[in-house]
Amino acid sequence: MFLEYQGLRIKLHPQVYEPAEDTFLLAENLAVKVGDIALDMGTGTGIIALLLARKARWVLGVDINPLAVELARENARINGIINVEFRLSDLFENVSGEFDVITFNAPYLPGEPEEPIDLALVGGETGREVLDRFIDEVPCYLKPGGVVQIVQSSITGVEETLKRLEKAGLTAEVVAKRHIFFEDIVLINAYAKE
Repeated sequence: MFLEYQGLRIKLHPQVYEPAEDTFLLAENLAVKVGDIALDMGTGTGIIALLLARKARWVLGVDINPLAVELARENARINGIINVEFRLSDLFENVSGEFDVITFNAPYLPGEPEEPIDLALVGGETGREVLDRFIDEVPCYLKPGGVVQIVQSSITGVEETLKRLEKAGLTAEVVAKRHIFFEDIVLINAYAKE
């Protein structure tokens, strides 16, 4: 099964998160500039990494789900995109260096993941554990003036995320919002000091 989006042909897999409204909200608002070095955290099918690669000099896409990493590699091949690399990583575990842009469509449902697909949706006991760990670590991987883009649900507390980003030394704001069913999906941009 394939998804066609912005000129990309994306192969899907039942155990890898399928791009949805949250993905497209991020895709429509990418803060990448020509020549940037970008990191796509929780890359899933690789769709965001491949969109970033259109402008970025180089993109690293990482995911905790080995099926996602394989699928993202395959999607890069299908679309003939070579300035992107995909690797297995639990958040920043296998990431080094600094980036101009870091994107993360964070898992936010409370609970414990049982299947590979759950890793994209379930963010720990309160739903914030994965996101909070990411926020605490992300400043070490941002270049001065760099931006981190986080997609999250209003279910998980947008204000709490903004406060935590500020505490981590970043300037954060909600730049886009979409209402879906019983929640708002928001996109937060957080900037490192120049």
